[in-house]
Amino acid sequence: MRRKKLTLRRASDHFFTYLALIVMSAVFLFPCLWLILASLSKTGSLYDFKGFFPQAFSFQTFIDLFSDDVNGLYPYKTWFFNTLYVSSVSCILGTILVLLTGYVMSRFRFKGRDTIKKTTLILGMFPGFMGMTAVYIIMTQLGLINRLESLIFLYAATTPVGYMVQKGYFDSIPNTIFEAARLDGATNLEIFTKITLPLSKPMIVYTVLTQFAWPWSDVLLPKLLLKERDTWTVAVGLFNLPETHFARFAAGSVFIAIPIVILYFCLVKYIVNGLTAGSVKG
Repeated sequence: MRRKKLTLRRASDHFFTYLALIVMSAVFLFPCLWLILASLSKTGSLYDFKGFFPQAFSFQTFIDLFSDDVNGLYPYKTWFFNTLYVSSVSCILGTILVLLTGYVMSRFRFKGRDTIKKTTLILGMFPGFMGMTAVYIIMTQLGLINRLESLIFLYAATTPVGYMVQKGYFDSIPNTIFEAARLDGATNLEIFTKITLPLSKPMIVYTVLTQFAWPWSDVLLPKLLLKERDTWTVAVGLFNLPETHFARFAAGSVFIAIPIVILYFCLVKYIVNGLTAGSVKG
């Protein structure tokens, strides 16, 4: 009888657990489904929707996205390559800087180390938009307005502040490995490149993806610093589309999301391992 009660209780727990997961999945997936269907709207206008969904469907919007820039007003192809350029270069520079910062803070003891840790933690509590006015003034003085390089500089320069996850991962590597390498005469650079990095594949993948995804989807900094239409990123360009081109907006959003979604699904194991291992120690 007791076993039967336990079985019924377990079955009810599973039922309500799966029910909650299904409801949550539906809540999160419905906007994605709606955006995909909206991108296939034949008329392209938000006002022609019947309820939540378009009345007629067509793939023409995706074709026009790259073939028709509406007399130069919406050059999606240019915006896409601008975004790819900024994200790729920022990802490379930012990954190098944040990994070096995390490694130094993990393996070296020096004066002011604790002060730096406390300062970066405090700075991380403040939202990024608080410094937008100062950023704009500095970029203006440096002549970097309407330059994609200004975004690369800002994205790469601010990434070392978020080094704590990388530091936590490096802390989880046994110190005996590094001591043995030093006894064999390895330099700090050799230890980092030949020992630490090969043992940190999950963290490197996690760092690369996060550093790539941030500039790929960010709209705040590009909208602040890029004023000319040909220098916009996809996020800024889509933000400025009118309601009559809503299908173009939806198609552009779907297309720009596809690379990130594919990367996350292919590398989700490394992302989870890197994030969880980096959260063990702080």
